[in-house]
Amino acid sequence: MPLSPEKTARPPSAFPFDNSYARLPSDFQLPQRPTSVAQPRLVKFNRPLAGELGLDLDALDETAAAAFFSGVDVPAGAEPLAMAYAGHQFGQFVPQLGDGRAILLGEVIDHNGFRRDIQLKGSGPTPFSRRGDGRAALGPVLREYIVSEAMYALGIPTTRALAAVVTGEPVYRQTAVPGAVFTRVAASHIRVGTFQFFAARGDIEAIRTLADYVIDRHYPEIHEAGHPYVALLEAMIERQASLVARWMTIGFIHGVMNTDNMTISGETIDFGPCAFMDAYDPAKVFSSIDQRGRYAYQNQPSAAQWNLARLAETFLPLLDPDPDQAVALANDLVVGFAERYQLHWLNGMRDKLGLFTEEDGDQALIEGLLDLMHRNQTDFTLTFRGLCDAALGDEGVAALRTLFAETDSFDLWIAEWQARLARDGEDASERAEAMRDINPLFIPRNHRIEAVIAAAVDQDDFSLFEQMVEVLADPYEQQQRFADYAKPPLADEQVFQTFCGT
Repeated sequence: MPLSPEKTARPPSAFPFDNSYARLPSDFQLPQRPTSVAQPRLVKFNRPLAGELGLDLDALDETAAAAFFSGVDVPAGAEPLAMAYAGHQFGQFVPQLGDGRAILLGEVIDHNGFRRDIQLKGSGPTPFSRRGDGRAALGPVLREYIVSEAMYALGIPTTRALAAVVTGEPVYRQTAVPGAVFTRVAASHIRVGTFQFFAARGDIEAIRTLADYVIDRHYPEIHEAGHPYVALLEAMIERQASLVARWMTIGFIHGVMNTDNMTISGETIDFGPCAFMDAYDPAKVFSSIDQRGRYAYQNQPSAAQWNLARLAETFLPLLDPDPDQAVALANDLVVGFAERYQLHWLNGMRDKLGLFTEEDGDQALIEGLLDLMHRNQTDFTLTFRGLCDAALGDEGVAALRTLFAETDSFDLWIAEWQARLARDGEDASERAEAMRDINPLFIPRNHRIEAVIAAAVDQDDFSLFEQMVEVLADPYEQQQRFADYAKPPLADEQVFQTFCGT
């Protein structure tokens, strides 16, 4: 009997752990309890998400909740473990990585019938820590909370933030900083690197077991396919093409697209040195560890395809007994990523420009705007938000025009766009409303995140954090009292580098 899939009937229990990954063979994970901390204190608890998960925590006071989300108290039914995986990090293969500072408490079935992982990040060393301390600093925990919940509000597939706790103990990076634990919720934490872990050991049966598990959990419709492993690889490629296209349409730069940071479920994971662009630059890099721009904004589609090629390599023994035929099947699927990505990106950009129909010249129109934005260093988010008002008429066009130094070039492009809109023949107000639904006003501005972290780390002040989480929960709506959050940074506020938390 297969395990309960990604969506299944909900058990009657209010807090139902059903830990399917823990039932896989011992090579897949190692049991590991969290390490206790000195004085855990709850910073943030995501009650709406807890409600979705069916977690009845109303009876807990803040002290008890802090103990739970720091790993001091492990709930009944949990089976804490560290997952094994490998990965290519900046192109270099590491045959064993694994959860070095994360512990999977277990899985629950949410109110919608979906299976969800609950994981503690920063909860102490594991057998995979590789001399690391297994801890997390407060700054990266706040960054991940802010960005993951912002991505959710933006409609991007993502892991979620359930809680953040300060530990009362310092961790040591460049200096001593407050320690923290982040509680992450995911459809699962299975990665491309999970398959690579077993492929590196030549363990074909483990790869088959993992593939069957992934089908049961995330792609149950594939059971009906004639060749389930070919269909599984194709489905995973499709989800990644869609995901990365969504990143590109909101100006998001992941920063560390290693194969151990690409989920099989198609969710965004690991918000370390990530960032959102302010001024548009296709070559933009924020990550301090990406010194050669491997994961620059414009390189994200090709990086995803490269990662998927590594995934396809692990699938070769499952695709066909003839090695040459297996390679041909895998190659066709990986090559097909580019067309899938391009289709998702083009459709997403058409939506951002308010184009309800398709014309052959649409890509040139889109690329013309992006080139103009690059030359004029206009803000990515505000340019597309300004287009929403420009769709209504001259007043909006005039306001958008102020963002561009090359006004003559802007006038030429806007005339071409307006002619294209006229051929669509849709109502202007309906078009503008549809555009506002997909062009956010508020994103996690890097300088705002840095201000949040500074206030929390230096002054133990979480008021800016609370406010930013509130603003970003409704990114498409005009929130007049938070208007400053939509503004790009001043020259002395710009953030040029973001950092990993390890």
